[in-house]
Amino acid sequence: MSRRSPRPAARDAAARDAAAQGTAARPTVTVCRGCCCGTPKIPRLDHAAQLADLRGSLAGVAAVRPVDCLDACEHANVIVVQPSPEGRRAGGRPVWLGLVNDPDAAADITAWVRDGGPGVVDPPDILDLYAFQPSRRIRQGLEED
Repeated sequence: MSRRSPRPAARDAAARDAAAQGTAARPTVTVCRGCCCGTPKIPRLDHAAQLADLRGSLAGVAAVRPVDCLDACEHANVIVVQPSPEGRRAGGRPVWLGLVNDPDAAADITAWVRDGGPGVVDPPDILDLYAFQPSRRIRQGLEED
């Protein structure tokens, strides 16, 4: 278990909380808000407004989860869209999107997630510009959550 990995009991508790909130069957949108993402290092973006917009636009559709750091700072302002259980059964895997520094990109992500997200519907072609593959170590850290 890496130092960043939650303990199994913490994962179990998070799953119970998600089920209680009705978020277990929905996609999860993880928004990095740590050392680079979500800080004044990216001055042209209102990070709080972007997070509020995502939460408002995806209310009842996806869980929006801010985290301290996804350890992909070279792609600062990272958003990871994790599939719903249905999407995962259909072969969907988390999609890592970086440099999401304008409202239009966030709107494209929101529209895709509202339509079902990974495994349920293909992302719009424009999101190919933002997609990247982090290292296996980083991916595993998120998937353990």
